[in-house]
Amino acid sequence: MNLSNLKPAEGSTKTRKRIGRGPGSGLGGTSTRGHKGAKSRSGYSRKIGFEGGQMPIQRRLPKFGFKNINRVEYKAINIATLQLMAESQNITKIGVDELIEAGFISASQLVKILGNGSLTAKLEVEAHAFSKSAEAAIQAAGGTVVKL
Repeated sequence: MNLSNLKPAEGSTKTRKRIGRGPGSGLGGTSTRGHKGAKSRSGYSRKIGFEGGQMPIQRRLPKFGFKNINRVEYKAINIATLQLMAESQNITKIGVDELIEAGFISASQLVKILGNGSLTAKLEVEAHAFSKSAEAAIQAAGGTVVKL
């Protein structure tokens, strides 16, 4: 066997429908486009959301809500996760780089530390934001909080 005699498996390929190739093909004449109207013309391209003249759904439905363009999205990380990291990796300083390395966040994400769980390790924690309970828990364990 070599590259010159490779063939697809039997029945795995079909010949495409060749329309507009004369009356003998059975697909000549209007070439499956029907009679008249925009869709039968050459150069026709359907507009996104067009529903044949019916009022499109994006115009029928009422608009609501508000998207704040100044919203800041944080990736939430609990102090229980920090405790696990401190125990498994035996570290005292946890910053954004350590969290990226551990796979909790990507390089472009901002981090907010939340107070869910318990913390016993004395840690220096660097993050973009802290909840009040997380900040209190870190300081109660003898650690320090650094806001970036």
